[in-house]
Amino acid sequence: MLKTDVILLGHGSGGKLSHQLLDEVIIPTLSGVTGKDQNDAAILPPLNGRLAFTTDSYVVDPLFFPGGCIGDLAVNGTVNDLAMVGARPQWLSVGLIIEEGLLVDDLRRVLVAMRRAADQAGVQIVTGDTKVVPRGKGDKLFINTAGIGVIEDDCDIRGSNAQPGDIVLINGTIGDHGMAVLASREGLELASEIRSDSAALNHIVAELISSIGNGLHVLRDPTRGGVATTLKEIALQSQIDITLDEAAIPVDAAVAGACAILGLDPLFVANEGKLLAIVTPECAESALAIIRRHPEGARAAAIGVVAATAPGKVFMRTVIGGRRSVEMLAGEQLPRIC
Repeated sequence: MLKTDVILLGHGSGGKLSHQLLDEVIIPTLSGVTGKDQNDAAILPPLNGRLAFTTDSYVVDPLFFPGGCIGDLAVNGTVNDLAMVGARPQWLSVGLIIEEGLLVDDLRRVLVAMRRAADQAGVQIVTGDTKVVPRGKGDKLFINTAGIGVIEDDCDIRGSNAQPGDIVLINGTIGDHGMAVLASREGLELASEIRSDSAALNHIVAELISSIGNGLHVLRDPTRGGVATTLKEIALQSQIDITLDEAAIPVDAAVAGACAILGLDPLFVANEGKLLAIVTPECAESALAIIRRHPEGARAAAIGVVAATAPGKVFMRTVIGGRRSVEMLAGEQLPRIC
């Protein structure tokens, strides 16, 4: 049984303390794999279909924030990366880099959140790694997750598929995650608490694919760089232009207020539970109805249209009737938010 409430360097030594941490805290919480099934690699069953494979690292500060923590963020982020190419997420790996001195209870809270997020998404955590770095050589906890998913043969969703006439949809308010982390980190006292939108979106995506099929051209989760940067990337990939309707873009009042105070534009603030879907005009209403049936999509909206007049450009039709160009985020607006 662990005899300390903090992580020690010895927990990363590969010896007795390492085995105690793995056997008593990490493995039973994340996966429940028994000792006889622990090998140097996970052995996976054969799959039918093309494979999608992705990886990402999470270095958010603080570890815990309203609406989530680094643990569920790491699982949801990788699940969503797979879902955005039309894959059904199946398995995840988890790499933990722990700084000496982290409270074991905090580590356990993060692991519990990871397991809960994986269960909700319907994925399994099947392999992983743990390292401990000396005090002052990390920042409490970094997490890397990699994931494998399966794409059906007739599914073709990618950033280069947007076509003139398509409609741009989003599943809810923008900027929630970035402002939730910033407010928590800086101790901002706001009239209303801002909560992260961290969530897995694979269930929404699965229903969209099942219902509208090839009418779904592009999916992308607007994380770092926000909606503006993500749409600019799609416009460049597809060589089309996109015009957004400012009045149609949903922004929570508390987020809008905080952004106004801090001089930030919600279009560039990160999200962790949002998707942009670009669909044919014939499928737009059906897609919106599908998205709105899910808890993560209650405030879904059509926010823009695709054209072919200025390839690679994104424009905004403002609430006062003007028109301005929207560019990618220049530099880092909010450091360490995912």
